Amino acid sequence: MPAGKPGRPLFLASVVSAAEATAALAAGAEIIDCKDPSAGALGALPHETVRSIVETVAGRVPVSATIGDLPPDPHRLCAAAAGMAATGVDLVKVGFFAGGEPEAAIAALGRSDMGRVRLVGLLLADRDPDFGLVEAMGRARFAGVMLDTATKDGRALPDVMPRRDIGRFIASARTTGLFVGLAGALRAEHIEMLGELMPDLMGFRGALCSGKLREGPLEEGAARAIATALASLGRRSAARHAILEAAP
Repeated sequence: MPAGKPGRPLFLASVVSAAEATAALAAGAEIIDCKDPSAGALGALPHETVRSIVETVAGRVPVSATIGDLPPDPHRLCAAAAGMAATGVDLVKVGFFAGGEPEAAIAALGRSDMGRVRLVGLLLADRDPDFGLVEAMGRARFAGVMLDTATKDGRALPDVMPRRDIGRFIASARTTGLFVGLAGALRAEHIEMLGELMPDLMGFRGALCSGKLREGPLEEGAARAIATALASLGRRSAARHAILEAAP
């Protein structure tokens, strides 16, 4: 399962096609995420498109996919997750919006047979997220949990949630044994500040696209800039560690 490299999180790139997946891989993406930005915060791509992306990636990095902006109804979420799991992805991402029966849905997902596919829960920072659900995901044997945003209005994750609360979310995931990721209109300028909180991965879409618009086409140069910023974070962290180790 994904885990941050020494001193920095992994680079998750959200793509809408096999061609974008190819460009993201060439730029240094370490997880390819299948998502349709035009269909909502966690819009699902058609299964045939996801299969094409899986075939293109060909096992070089993990592939994840979202199942859409669905209410936390056990039956609907389980059916959607099982359908997406059948495409061959490694990780299925399930968002938990307000209302419904989130704990019952998490438990039902944990009992479902997804084969080798693992589940990742997503909480929405701008929708009064219940961090108590992280523990429920751990009990249901989810692989990880991410913090994202539901409203795509240009505000990034740090704009809608204080840094201390993001840190509290990461700590709860660590305590539960889940890998932990951050996303939500993140840009290069957020990498150092959020990277200090040591998430295992950081997810990007708008920052990779033409005009920084999440519905625009992914540009390899923009994706490469994010990969470079993440690598620089790792080098700075390694340098600080070396200085501390050398101190008397």
